[in-house]
Amino acid sequence: MNLTAEQQAILDGAKGETMAKVMKTLVMYGQIFGAEKMVPVTSQYNHLVTSFGLKALGPVYDLMNQLIDAGAVSGQKFSVDPRPLDPKVPANFLQNLVFKKFMYSKQDFYEGQLRQLGLKDEDAFSCACYLDEQGNRPKKGEVLSWAESSAVVYANSVLGARCNRNSGIMDLMGSIAGFVPYFGLLTDEGRKATWIIRVETTKKPEAQLLGSAIGMKVMEDVPYVMGMTKWLGTELDEAACAYLKDFGAATASNGAVGLYHIDGLTPEAKEQGTSLIAPDAQVYVIDDAELQRVKDNYPLVWKNPNAKPKLCFVGCPHLSLQQLQDWTERLEQSLKAAGRQKVCIPTVFTTAPGVKKAFENSPYGARLAATGVILSCICPLMYMNNPLCGPMPVITCSNKLRTYTTARYYTEEEILMKITKGGNPQ
Repeated sequence: MNLTAEQQAILDGAKGETMAKVMKTLVMYGQIFGAEKMVPVTSQYNHLVTSFGLKALGPVYDLMNQLIDAGAVSGQKFSVDPRPLDPKVPANFLQNLVFKKFMYSKQDFYEGQLRQLGLKDEDAFSCACYLDEQGNRPKKGEVLSWAESSAVVYANSVLGARCNRNSGIMDLMGSIAGFVPYFGLLTDEGRKATWIIRVETTKKPEAQLLGSAIGMKVMEDVPYVMGMTKWLGTELDEAACAYLKDFGAATASNGAVGLYHIDGLTPEAKEQGTSLIAPDAQVYVIDDAELQRVKDNYPLVWKNPNAKPKLCFVGCPHLSLQQLQDWTERLEQSLKAAGRQKVCIPTVFTTAPGVKKAFENSPYGARLAATGVILSCICPLMYMNNPLCGPMPVITCSNKLRTYTTARYYTEEEILMKITKGGNPQ
């Protein structure tokens, strides 16, 4: 790899043995993917994926201590994924015991390490760090060192920043060194689309379902999506961004997509159009029947397929302020139509700390609370990782949560009906 004089000096130990190891790690990482050089990280803030103090992550804590002791802290302040625990989220005595004693017993200790390494602030715990209320929104063309898959795909696609799908801890290494290997989605060639997706549905496709279909088809490739203008328009307003947030999370979790282009909407597609499409791109047509086929083939892993849901999660990735307001209005209307005042299934909406504060300080906060919905900043994935929570019949409209846990997927409209009108899954 061709290193600058500054980079070579760090590798040779000019900033100490620990920084040399950090640089060596990044060089080896880049060599695996054929990177010929390193480029500076140019964003104001970084984002780390590891936010959970799992007892089993002893080597991570040892590594963090080595970095802290050597003064090899992040060159940027950083945000981090959501906390795994919230006492407001329903859990029985045994579940809480497992959470606190056997799973996340190192949470307070680990958060102390994060503060020493450069945690942005106490509200910087969200998978949707790019939301306005969270303050970590990179600019177009900036080079990032992130790992959270749903954040990476949003930053690349909606914001036009540049970031590879890094692993946890590797995101921190890039931030500490201030450089990342130049390959993949950092390059112009790596951002070319090798799939053309033609959306030919008769109604606006569910974001999480469309993203799932595309992710499972293209895997880690870059798709160029056509046919969405009539549903999303040509401007990245709040509604379009919220849609693409959920859509992208599904492409990244049901597949391994790190970048997508939406014809006439996302920054690079608006600037370069179909010139972004590689000459030998494959074509995938998605119509109503294809979306139904995808949904019908999701595995159902509940022990009792007809069990009554005991919990519902909405907000993976975290809900935006506009989404919370929209959900509140829809809940009120559906509850009124059902002759109810509160949801009939324990329901948790998850959002970012900054969004939660803004929402609860608005008239909508009391309105949502009146429906019985719990508003939390928890990570639903981390909750479901509890071996006593996994067997529970949990429903969700998140394809990411469905993919990584035993939760059962329903569309937003289906979720709304179930939590306001009840009834067993069909």
